[in-house]
Amino acid sequence: MNRIFLDVHALQTVPPSNLNRDDTGAPKTAVYGGVPRARVSSQAWKRAIRTYFKDEHLLDPAELGVRTKKVVELLADRITGLDPSVARETALTLADEVVKAAGIKTEVPRRKADQAKKDAGPAPAPESKYLVFLSSRQLDGLARHALEGAADITAFLKSKENKARARELADMRHSVDIALFGRMVADVADINVDAAVQVAHALSVHRVDNESDYYTAVDDENTDEETGAGMIGTVDFNSATLYRYAALGVHQLAANLGQGLREDEPRTEPVRRAVEAFVHAFVSSLPTGKINTFGHHTQPDAVVVRLRTTRPISYVAAFEDPVRSDGGHLRKAADRLAAYAAEIERAYGDPETTLTWVLRVGPATLKLAELGTETGTQRELAAAVGRAVAERLEKPA
Repeated sequence: MNRIFLDVHALQTVPPSNLNRDDTGAPKTAVYGGVPRARVSSQAWKRAIRTYFKDEHLLDPAELGVRTKKVVELLADRITGLDPSVARETALTLADEVVKAAGIKTEVPRRKADQAKKDAGPAPAPESKYLVFLSSRQLDGLARHALEGAADITAFLKSKENKARARELADMRHSVDIALFGRMVADVADINVDAAVQVAHALSVHRVDNESDYYTAVDDENTDEETGAGMIGTVDFNSATLYRYAALGVHQLAANLGQGLREDEPRTEPVRRAVEAFVHAFVSSLPTGKINTFGHHTQPDAVVVRLRTTRPISYVAAFEDPVRSDGGHLRKAADRLAAYAAEIERAYGDPETTLTWVLRVGPATLKLAELGTETGTQRELAAAVGRAVAERLEKPA
């Protein structure tokens, strides 16, 4: 298969906010170019992308997965959904046995067991010892497999063939989010999935120093004689123009997805849908840390997407020397990004095989228009990239 990479770059300005907190509650930071920068971790933004897939209905629910420790309960729900005559306790037993047959260790959490004993309630459902990422289609397959052995699930799974089938069902027909972000199962390394996408930590293009907001809350029931605040506290925040970057290995994505959902669709179709959804979600998703406090609802000021056959290239070095403000950072950041991207592509790129699209807003980002084909809307950008990816995949290696 052809090696195809998709680089997605974005400049996004956020007002006072705390998108991604560290262990002290302060916005995460990093030192780059010798100065402190605002930082949003890749994990935080990947979570936002996965949530955006579902919330904005970018993909059919059958093309998405769920990451949870409550995999036994989730699978039991699928079992009773397929056969409502199965009692809940029976479904939980079937689910637990099939999950263990797939190689995933389960246990009843001590705290839940102790609480159930204290309340004299029913025994809690087992949970996996770690987060397990399974696709909707994998859960359906495991549920059907459990029902096949419902008469005597222990004896059914003693068969090497049936046990192997459970593991196989957990490792086929991956969802788009598993294919993109990968999966690691500590106890069953052979069902791990290599991620097709790498998401960089977002960094401010300029120096950032965290600030602190001192706030008070008044008790509504206080009398005139009761002065003072009912609560006081502080919350840390910063504001920044962020450089965001992700690299998507389209060939790896295609390998992870395998065949499409439907027999009659071309093999490139699920990849095209996944790429369009990823571009759309990467651009518009937003971590929601402290969002009720700060309302930091912004969209990127500029997005540059490059489809290439050479290895991915981040443009973060454009900002190793931090941008200095003379009333704002965006214009200088856009100018510097445009100049650096042109230089790095001249030195290392392949203009004959590289395609570039630009989505931008306002006069401050005008220089970036020189890098490639401008698209008017986010949907046009995602659709153009999706079409180009499908065309590349159809070409012989």
